[in-house]
Amino acid sequence: MKYTKKDVINLVEEEDVEFIRLQFTDMFGTLKNVAITASQLEKALNNKCMFDGASIDGFVRIEESDMYLHPDLDTLEIFPWRPQQGKVARLICDIYKTETEPFIGDPRYVLKKVIREAEERGYTFDVGTECEFFLFHTDDNGQPTTITHEQAGYFDLGPIDLGENARRDMVLNLESMGFEIEASHHEAAPAQHEIDFKYTDALKSADNMMTFKLTVKSIAKRHGLHATFMPKPKTGINGSGMHINMSLSKNGKNIFEDENGKFGLSKEAYHFIAGIMKHIKGMSIITNPLINSYKRLIPGYEAPVYIAWSVKNRTPLIRIPADRGEGTRIELRSPDAACNPYLALAVCLAAGLDGINNELECPESIDKNIFEMSEDERRAENIDRLPSNLMEAICEFEKDDFIKGVLGEHISKKYIEAKKEEWNKYISEVSDWEIEQYLYKF
Repeated sequence: MKYTKKDVINLVEEEDVEFIRLQFTDMFGTLKNVAITASQLEKALNNKCMFDGASIDGFVRIEESDMYLHPDLDTLEIFPWRPQQGKVARLICDIYKTETEPFIGDPRYVLKKVIREAEERGYTFDVGTECEFFLFHTDDNGQPTTITHEQAGYFDLGPIDLGENARRDMVLNLESMGFEIEASHHEAAPAQHEIDFKYTDALKSADNMMTFKLTVKSIAKRHGLHATFMPKPKTGINGSGMHINMSLSKNGKNIFEDENGKFGLSKEAYHFIAGIMKHIKGMSIITNPLINSYKRLIPGYEAPVYIAWSVKNRTPLIRIPADRGEGTRIELRSPDAACNPYLALAVCLAAGLDGINNELECPESIDKNIFEMSEDERRAENIDRLPSNLMEAICEFEKDDFIKGVLGEHISKKYIEAKKEEWNKYISEVSDWEIEQYLYKF
């Protein structure tokens, strides 16, 4: 939908919208907003609404803190779960340093910049995500717990799946906002769910991810539950991922498909895979940004650990789903939904384009279960592994000048500082596990 300012003003009036949330995303993928009443809408549409950037993680110092919100008119949505009188709508905004100068620390700006580079070569980058989350009980004070009374598994349904009603409500709300939901189901672990929505262009897909997470959390709360996208909330069960399905089109044709190529894939597809594999270690701090992210990326729980690709099995980092023709795509399986989707899609696209631009050679596919291979067998096949913790990911990011260049100096510097601080806090904490293991022994 393409809106003009007049369209937005008319729609707000016709739909009895009273509050408009001007939304944007900080460096870590946390959704922020400035709420205005309908009386201030024209001012907002003229890019005159400002906020204090110094109070947002990774933005700016206090002496240069005034920031302008530039609403993207096409992102206007009315929240269907809010009151029907005095409705609440939102507009996603780009951040500007002055009225005319985009802010280079805005994650949406970073993604738009990489998309423009792709468009200059005639490419359109389409993305579909498969996003997993847990639904847990809350305590008597409404605070989240990791407690669930259900024992449902993969594709189970009610009455075993106690979250089914909440998930159905989420799907209906998402559809009323224009999402095309392809599937929703119970996942492998108790209380774990997945909702998949149809692929679209990368910017809209990142916007959709932010809206999706807000919707899921809001609807869960209405059902007395807490939705979490934390990658590994409980020991001994599967964690939650956000598989990213990617394709490139040129002149309306999916360029990853070649019916005469090996496995039906084009040379561009192989170069794109090679680019992702080359940079995945440096990208990991973006696609898997938390200390907790690396507790998901361990053997035995369906999440990838090793840097390989396959058309036949689900253990490697990159899988090529069976669809061909317009459905030909590359599935990256390591990311989790704690990531900032704007930055994650930016580094995925940039890495893939690096592979195409430099015609990087793709290694052979690994069509056996990598977890069952010995260390010697993996070494013989030149199979490397993903970073095993956040500090390793920080070090790999610092070594990858290309990925740092995609994010720009501002975000790269602030991001590394914040993640090193997070790591240092973590390693100085004494955990319950340490108390249980050592207190009585020593």
